[in-house]
Amino acid sequence: MSLLSQLFLPLTISTAMVLLTVATHGLGLVLLARAVAGEQHEERLHHVAPISLRGAAFTLLTVVSLFVLHGIEIWSYAALYIAIDAFQHFEEALYFSTVSYAAIGYGDTHLPAAWRLLGAIEGVNGVILLGWSTAFFVNLLMRLRR
Repeated sequence: MSLLSQLFLPLTISTAMVLLTVATHGLGLVLLARAVAGEQHEERLHHVAPISLRGAAFTLLTVVSLFVLHGIEIWSYAALYIAIDAFQHFEEALYFSTVSYAAIGYGDTHLPAAWRLLGAIEGVNGVILLGWSTAFFVNLLMRLRR
């Protein structure tokens, strides 16, 4: 079996997962951006300061929403690892997915050699999506300075 044929399936699946998670993340951030715009409108309309109990609750809701969004993406990779028989137990797949997505990479759990590239690409994907969320959240917090 040639190197190209060995890499084709993992690269194809990785590409599909990157597209799926980027689309999921983009949709989630669009919905959150609409919620932020609506909240800013309400704050202006009712003369509510962004630094208020309501503003703090909205910020907390946004943080939880970002965690949920990343959770969906991490769980999607974990489900994929189970589907391709890379792990026997979902907890192990979820643990591996979490440490890979967050680029922690403890190295105490490994994918089979045929799927290593998939785990590495999940790490790159996760770092980019976490960065995207960080930029979104910093932008949200900037409203407190206005």
